[in-house]
Amino acid sequence: MARRLEEKAALITGAASGIGRATALAFAREGARLVVADRDAAGGEETVRQARAAGATAHFVDTDVTNTADVLTLVARTVELFGRLDCAFNNAGIEGVLAPVAEYPEEMFARVFDVNVAGIYRCLRAEIPPMLRQGGGVIVNTASVAGLVGAGGLSAYVASKHAVVGLTKSAAIDYAKLGIRVNAVCPGVIDTPMLDRLASGVEGLREALLAFEPMGRIGRPAEVAEAVVWLCSDAASFVTGHTLAIDGGYVAQ
Repeated sequence: MARRLEEKAALITGAASGIGRATALAFAREGARLVVADRDAAGGEETVRQARAAGATAHFVDTDVTNTADVLTLVARTVELFGRLDCAFNNAGIEGVLAPVAEYPEEMFARVFDVNVAGIYRCLRAEIPPMLRQGGGVIVNTASVAGLVGAGGLSAYVASKHAVVGLTKSAAIDYAKLGIRVNAVCPGVIDTPMLDRLASGVEGLREALLAFEPMGRIGRPAEVAEAVVWLCSDAASFVTGHTLAIDGGYVAQ
């Protein structure tokens, strides 16, 4: 059976754990050549180790998406290694803190936007030029169900993910006739370190979130990864500017 991303050159940010790592391993299974990026070097190197164990060519690049030079280096390194950039999964993001809007720390609000929105903007600016030179490519951004609906106590995160949805749609329109597809995945409640951090600060939060899930369970990182693989594959060749909710029916309510 043909692998869906055979020999595709791909980069993934936020790949040291959770959805990023699961997607790296799914890409490896599907034949992609990988550059794994994160600020967590130990986690990133572990993702590379697992991808190589699965038979993939994989490399780690220490990257802070709030640093333009880092992002440019990441893309340049990918092109240096593989001669091109076919797929990019802009996944790096942070959740911020839980607080009502009027009590939300201004510095943290700015930090969330710098990582979640400006970080993706920096990645797009770096990724699109080599894709244009080679005649096309695919970009997937990580938004969230919080980019489709509101959530109390998470104003910065919710606003940033709504911005990612808008940025994705604008980029998709800009490059639709130039061979570049740009989409976003919108994960719901997924079993990741981010969920663990949020739940550790609020007693009963995990159970409360679970109660709102129509499917009655929390999602798995691998389930988001499969959606990213599909969006990056030729099977999604007529899909661009789309926000794909992977949420067990949460936003259907």
